[in-house]
Amino acid sequence: MQMLGPAGFIFLIVLWGIIAPSHMASVFDTMLAALTRNFGWFYLWVVLGLVLFAAYVAFSRYGSMRLGGEDDEPEFSIGSWFAMLFAAGMGIGLVFWGVAEPVSHYVTPPPGITGGTPEAANAAMRYVFFHWGIHPWAVYSVVALAIAFFQYRRGGNSLISTVTESLPWRPVRAMSGLFNGLAVVATAFGVAASLGVGALQINSGLNAVFGVAISPTSQVAIIVVTAAMFITSAVSGVEKGIKLLSNTNMLMAAALALVVFVLGPTVAIIDTFTNTLGSYASELFRMSLRATPFRDSSWVANWTIFYWAWWISWSPFVGLFIARVSRGRTIREFIVGTVLAPSLAAFVWFSIFGGTALYMEIWQHVPLSEAVKSDLATALFALFDAMPFGQLMSVVATLLVVIFFVTSGDSAVLVLGMMSRNGDPNPPARTKIVWGVLIAGIAISLLLAGGIDAVQTATILFALPFALVIVLMVIALWRALQEDWMAEARREREIRRKVREMASR
Repeated sequence: MQMLGPAGFIFLIVLWGIIAPSHMASVFDTMLAALTRNFGWFYLWVVLGLVLFAAYVAFSRYGSMRLGGEDDEPEFSIGSWFAMLFAAGMGIGLVFWGVAEPVSHYVTPPPGITGGTPEAANAAMRYVFFHWGIHPWAVYSVVALAIAFFQYRRGGNSLISTVTESLPWRPVRAMSGLFNGLAVVATAFGVAASLGVGALQINSGLNAVFGVAISPTSQVAIIVVTAAMFITSAVSGVEKGIKLLSNTNMLMAAALALVVFVLGPTVAIIDTFTNTLGSYASELFRMSLRATPFRDSSWVANWTIFYWAWWISWSPFVGLFIARVSRGRTIREFIVGTVLAPSLAAFVWFSIFGGTALYMEIWQHVPLSEAVKSDLATALFALFDAMPFGQLMSVVATLLVVIFFVTSGDSAVLVLGMMSRNGDPNPPARTKIVWGVLIAGIAISLLLAGGIDAVQTATILFALPFALVIVLMVIALWRALQEDWMAEARREREIRRKVREMASR
């Protein structure tokens, strides 16, 4: 197995977290505070640039180019393709934050807005759309597009270095191994942290439904069981395991959202979606570049910049996976499918769950804000407790979290296997099993050591160097698009010339 350097680095961080978790957390928190304070502007500009780049490429002359040969057909149907990329990208996050984030913003809104007011509720929904909409999916889409373009049109491997090695600068090409290593580290820590956090939420769901004790023992058992599930799914392959699970959790998520929509304040939900979509569109650029140089406030750093760094840190994992399942699609179809479609799904989800939560908090005086303050993982179940069939919905939500959890895990195992096998799109089962056991072990050891929060912070810290890598990938992709377009134009001119010559004989 390759990537021994990143694996050794991961091991040292885990060892640090076990031996001195408080010290690791303190160091990482200090580094994170310095990073968001000094480089927050960089994250804002990079992510906005990726949004603009994705929009331009999708609707430019390059949009008709196909990721693969002219006769290549997509491997998966539109529905299965969308389900897989959505589940890998942020499915479990939507379930976790669907209630918690809007209520958090309502209580503690952006600077200049008083908490607990109608203005705070409107701002809460607008920023939820902002944090989970076009911007994060543009990050994923551009990284995935660059990898897919060089893999399917240039015959390269599914590695970050395949993209950057096309650049004419020798120092950049010399750092290809470093770029791949950063991708492995970011993916491994991101997935391990999510396993830990997901275990906490599943534990809360089991406590709400069955009274299972919230304890480290329960959480370790949850990680072991779900790890066995996603390793089994990953070993069975994309066509069987990941596709089946992704389709299942999309249907379950849609059914749960529909029930809440019907049983909840339906008209208020529709009004919330309509009003928020309009304010989101009108405030998009202002939110994209919002900083607070003249306010003593950390809200933008704690939320927007934190999210942007988080999406960047996950982009190698999600980008490689999306590229893996996207051969045969045109660039326009690819970008629309990976940016607009999942963004719209996220808007609908947050309108239903966030809109219902805010309506209950404001008009029915259900104390959801207290639940959010006490434990974010219980916010969704507190909402269900105040609704008809709440117990049944809690059961479905817990199952949904488990399946999203497994889907993210098996996608990550596949991607880590690909990266550690020099870009092999179908790594052997043994490689997948090793990575599955490794990231489950990381999650368990850090959970027991109390280091999950520190590892989440570490994941964010890795986003800064990888943001620079993404900038290089954009430059490489732009150069390749121009080269291939001109090559195709020359071929078409040559064909037309030959046709004219034959016609004139």
